[in-house]
Amino acid sequence: MISKLPTNLPPHRSFKLIRNFLNSGDLQRARYLFDKIPEPDLRTWTILISAHSQRGFVKEAIEIYTTLIERNIKPDKLVLLSVAKACAASGDLIKAKEIHEDAIRFGFNKDLLLGNAMIDMYGKCNCVDGARWVFDGLVVKDVISWTSMASCYVNCGMPRQGIFAFRDMGLNGIRPNSLTVSSILPACADMQELKLGREVHGFVLRNAMEGNVFVSSALVKMYASCLSLKQARIVFGKMPQRDVVSWNVMLTAYFLNKECEEGLALFYQMRKEGIKLNHASWNAVICGCTQNGQNKQALDIFAKMQDSGFKPNQITVVSILPACTSLESLRAGKEIHGYVFRHWLIEDKTIATALVLLYAKSGDLLHSKEVFDMMPQKDIFAWNTVIIANSMHGNGEESLMFFRKMLSVGIKPNSVTFIGVLSGCSHSQLVDEGFSIFNSMSSEYSIEPDGDHYSCMVDILSRAGRLQQAYEFIQKIPIEPTAGAWGALLGACRVYKNAELGMIAATRLFEIEPENSGNYVLLSNILVTAKMWAEASEIRKMMRDKGIAKTPGRSWVQVKNRVYTFVVGDKNNKQNDEIYRFLDAVSEKMKLAGYQPNTDFVLQNVDQEEREETLCSHSERLAVAFGILNSSGKSTIRVFKNLRICVDCHNAIKLIAKIVDMQIIVRDSLRFHHFKDGYCSCCDFW
Repeated sequence: MISKLPTNLPPHRSFKLIRNFLNSGDLQRARYLFDKIPEPDLRTWTILISAHSQRGFVKEAIEIYTTLIERNIKPDKLVLLSVAKACAASGDLIKAKEIHEDAIRFGFNKDLLLGNAMIDMYGKCNCVDGARWVFDGLVVKDVISWTSMASCYVNCGMPRQGIFAFRDMGLNGIRPNSLTVSSILPACADMQELKLGREVHGFVLRNAMEGNVFVSSALVKMYASCLSLKQARIVFGKMPQRDVVSWNVMLTAYFLNKECEEGLALFYQMRKEGIKLNHASWNAVICGCTQNGQNKQALDIFAKMQDSGFKPNQITVVSILPACTSLESLRAGKEIHGYVFRHWLIEDKTIATALVLLYAKSGDLLHSKEVFDMMPQKDIFAWNTVIIANSMHGNGEESLMFFRKMLSVGIKPNSVTFIGVLSGCSHSQLVDEGFSIFNSMSSEYSIEPDGDHYSCMVDILSRAGRLQQAYEFIQKIPIEPTAGAWGALLGACRVYKNAELGMIAATRLFEIEPENSGNYVLLSNILVTAKMWAEASEIRKMMRDKGIAKTPGRSWVQVKNRVYTFVVGDKNNKQNDEIYRFLDAVSEKMKLAGYQPNTDFVLQNVDQEEREETLCSHSERLAVAFGILNSSGKSTIRVFKNLRICVDCHNAIKLIAKIVDMQIIVRDSLRFHHFKDGYCSCCDFW
């Protein structure tokens, strides 16, 4: 028992006993005995601080040192060296400065060994000025001094200064070692300084450093970052020894250079060859797949990671959430949210913000707001995300509310903030509020509007029916109007049936983005509605002559873990007969409720009955029917479409939602539509 330890031993016996406890790893007994000694000698203080620091108990090491100073005991160099290493490990800048002051006060600030440790200490605390102060105060500087200073610059996000320090090191006659090289190569990677990286590689070869795994791994990463994957492969292939870090570097290199298949092949090779994978290996593949658009693959790897006994960490979660968002997979997102909650990761701002976006883009705005409200700290990214989330769901008033609340808590808006707020104003026809916010950008926040902001203003005016004012606004834009501006005007011309302005907007769009089929189709629909059959036929002929095909409409709905996709007239689903029987049955009820099919946009050479049948088989209607048939008692279904929802389907789904007494959420290419009780959240304006 600890209480039975002798406490009245002479100093030399106490020192030996404490040292024995420390050597055996029993810090608890050593500390207990130490605390019972009335006046421990300096060497006892030293071994106790050093042992705690070396074993990772850095806070305890710093506390013991603080007690030493409070007792007015003068530390020696070894004590200061141990506590400097503890400060480096803890990243405690306040304590680091105190240690530096003590080194000066007790006359050790010129010591090379301690000076090098303090440069590293300041570097780990992200304090370049402190490191430079120590460095400049050293009378003699060795390779460790220069390496630590260069490394400090690189770690603190100042790669150029790190490269300058590396060059000054050579000019001062100091020969770099392998640690110097592996410290400076990341700076070459960050700045994509391929020429300098090759010079360093030459130095490595001349000095036979290529056998060092850290140097070779840094070279692979440097070449990959400089988009020289061929050279990265050569270095990796010549490595005499490869640890998991070097494999991970090459793995990341493939994904960084958008060679996803090669990256996956290397990953499976690692597993086949028995390389002991770590979290970084799994995270590199998951993140790489997500960044390269291989979202389903990312989720598959994520599942295999857990099957292999690895628990996702913060990096894993941050990497996989964008894949769920891109796939609009609410089910997978909720599962990850549960994991985040159970493992206390919800306080991570990046993770929480990603969840806010995931829920919003998956059609669940309620949970999106709940996650945001639970965040203990919110930065500009979190506020922008919740503002944009409400905008995409057409909640302009809510977007404005969050914007004002953000300002009230002292968060300064940026360019993205204003795009989110102005977009919200456009979907809710808040013209005056939109103009007020737009004008405040430069007058109050010194942010010059760009093409996206001007496009939002055109959208605000267009959606409010002020088409002529929107056209005049475009003509006064001080920069070249974007496709977004003209597209907003063209879309409003469809709603307000203004063929004249529609043709002007479309003509400009044909010049800006000649391959975008949507602009041709939209103009053709406007002309058909205006009974301008010849002009509409000319537009379709223009598409055929240019080889421009209409983008096929696709709608999809997730049932359990599977996504089901539909196209117009789809007959490939196993429940095909049930779907069409359901639509026929609900169609009769809709007609009794006064529904009249809107066949304006169906080709004029098809008879009325065929037009109505064509409308009934639109992809979004098929997906809605399938979702309802497989709702399993749920009160809400969510459907996604790659194009703008058609007017007739919009009217039909309003009635379907009322007939089946469900909420139907449809996200088209412009926004979310929340259908319930015969109404839509967009107020028939999109």
